[in-house]
Amino acid sequence: MSSRRAFLSSASLAAAGLALTPLCACSHDAVAGAASSPAAARPARNAARAGGALATRIIPSTGEAIPVIGAGTSGSYEVAIASADFARLQETIRVFFEGGATVFDTSPNYGTADAVLGALLADGDWRERCFLATKIAADDRAAMEAQWAESLRRLQTDRVELLQVHNLRAMDIAWPYAQALKADGATRYIGFTHYLESGHAALVEAMRAHRPDFVQVNYSVNAPQAARTVLPVAQDLGVAVLVNRAFDDGRLFPQVADRTLPAWAEAVEVTSWAQMFLKFAISHPAVTAVIPATGRPDRQADQLRAGSGPMLSEAQQAELVAMFA
Repeated sequence: MSSRRAFLSSASLAAAGLALTPLCACSHDAVAGAASSPAAARPARNAARAGGALATRIIPSTGEAIPVIGAGTSGSYEVAIASADFARLQETIRVFFEGGATVFDTSPNYGTADAVLGALLADGDWRERCFLATKIAADDRAAMEAQWAESLRRLQTDRVELLQVHNLRAMDIAWPYAQALKADGATRYIGFTHYLESGHAALVEAMRAHRPDFVQVNYSVNAPQAARTVLPVAQDLGVAVLVNRAFDDGRLFPQVADRTLPAWAEAVEVTSWAQMFLKFAISHPAVTAVIPATGRPDRQADQLRAGSGPMLSEAQQAELVAMFA
């Protein structure tokens, strides 16, 4: 699918004021190497928050820092190019990058999302700012090679920063292929993903066996099991963590439609439930970044606010888990 260069660079969110305006939104889009030293494997304390800047965390296998708030493409980026939804995404992605974020996670399984993201990155000349993550999701080597070539074509790039084996699919074939692509310079990092608690044990086993650069896992206030399973192992092994489903595919927002934020929200610089759910995820010391998806500029600005200010204490995290148990 070809790109149409119609980037809306002149729309400035009311002179950038929107990006700084506290939002009270309660419905966001649904989402979706060798161990380093112990100090590098515990990146939470490396977050830089000076002047309200978006915090960063260290990738343990290299020491590279990436912002704690990223974005996914499932659902929100599955639109038609040149549509009104695409135009809105042009503004959304501008807010994302100009707000200091870089990490985008996509997949060939997400309908038109790869082609849309590729067009957006090309139209806005954002590719060099983007830490681009995608996935392999096929059952044999030939299918993987064809899928990879098509992903690069749709994304309008010749490499990605992170390549992940989607939901541990065909690991005996996919992992050696990912390793080969990394050796060839087609990707800088490799890892694997899952989105259900039922996959946590397999993620842990795979981390111990393969020592990936990254693992991606579901983690939220109403599904905190990864804090007992995947996250401690990632921390010990020096594996970076991307968090998916921080909003539980949007199902958390109806639960807070009439609920006020905790009394301590102001102290941690949180002004919306979306920010609270994201800040919960990045407050775990093993988490490197969280990747919620949205197709709206106002919600993108709101989500970025979760990446600055104080993190939640263990007591505050526990209070949220109890609230949504």
